[in-house]
Amino acid sequence: MEPVPVNEDGTTPDRPVLETTMALDGDGTAIAQARHLAAQFLTRVQVEHGLPVSPRVLDVTQLVVSELATNARKYAPGPALMDLRTVGDLVEVVVWDSAPVLPVARAADAGRVVQHGLEIVMMVAQAYEVQMEPVGKRITVRIALLDEPGGAVTGRRPL
Repeated sequence: MEPVPVNEDGTTPDRPVLETTMALDGDGTAIAQARHLAAQFLTRVQVEHGLPVSPRVLDVTQLVVSELATNARKYAPGPALMDLRTVGDLVEVVVWDSAPVLPVARAADAGRVVQHGLEIVMMVAQAYEVQMEPVGKRITVRIALLDEPGGAVTGRRPL
């Protein structure tokens, strides 16, 4: 798959940037709501705007949203926001939270039962980036909207 050229404003010559935002506050239902919003967003991307979205992308995006929202709710002391947007042939999941600490993937340990979320996100994402903000941090994960012909998962691209 050839990358789609992106204009300076984030649009492609023939594709506008589509975006939705959600506050990740309240009780634990925000995580399920975030997954539901991701599914709705990608369905809208496909149905209303004609951008192709593979079934794998739908599943992977919901997994990434779930892991990032869970970490924001679990480790950040205050509010958190999630943005979903299309940029060219990618969907971006951006989560901002108020925690001033960088997330760190733990070393592989076959005996560890929990705390694999960040490792999973980094494995399924095409690109992963963390930026410190004046308050908290912003995590950006990019996922290709399509798989390669023949069903192969597209490779990672640097941010």
